[in-house]
Amino acid sequence: MKIVTYNVNGIRAAMRKDWINWLKDVNADIICLQEIKASPDQLIDLLLIESLGYEHYWFPAEKKGYSGTAILTKRSPNHVEYGCGIEAYDREGRIIRADFDELSVISAYFPSGSSGDARQDFKYQFLDDFRRYSDRLLTEYPNLVISGDYNICHRAIDIHNPKSNAKSSGFLPEERMWMESFINSGYIDTFRHFHPEPHQYTWWSYRANARAKNLGWRIDYNMASLALENNIKQAAILADAVHSDHCPVLLELAF
Repeated sequence: MKIVTYNVNGIRAAMRKDWINWLKDVNADIICLQEIKASPDQLIDLLLIESLGYEHYWFPAEKKGYSGTAILTKRSPNHVEYGCGIEAYDREGRIIRADFDELSVISAYFPSGSSGDARQDFKYQFLDDFRRYSDRLLTEYPNLVISGDYNICHRAIDIHNPKSNAKSSGFLPEERMWMESFINSGYIDTFRHFHPEPHQYTWWSYRANARAKNLGWRIDYNMASLALENNIKQAAILADAVHSDHCPVLLELAF
């Protein structure tokens, strides 16, 4: 089972950059999307997605052109859950879950705090609430993959310049401590499970030619519950995909 997470930074913009052909070539079983910035009625290429064998489930934000998540899957889910039951986050379409026989998969888009103190406080509240939500979920769905844009670099190895970014949202000590605690609560950072080497990123600023220079951040993850440890076969950052300021991240499981 191939699972890919991808913050597309606007699905319509990604589609204009030949995203559908990428979707065909990557041939994943499950695609978790974040920051879709659109609702299904705004998409003209749904039939093309369906022609590749995907069912598609969309959870757009109430605010037009903002946030939102989706799951595309070649396997029919037993159930799809839209949201986490907390209105502030569900209005922004931040969490969607699909349950299958072997496992459950979440596409999650964590808030950014980079626009100011109010949104940073919102992010901290989200982190607290998400931890409680995921703790409850893990007891009910022990085979769980939480894929998405966490908007947090876990360790210094996950950011190109940890010293100059020490006070930047996404690399604050409180955020990194949350990530450490979250992983220790029962998850595997599947990319780092295979790849301990530095300079592996999933997001680059559009400024200063950052992507060409590989001045990036690793903020997109496929976190797998410990119950799936023996099923994890491969993980990779697919940095050649250039439809967004993020790139996709692959997780392959065997059952």
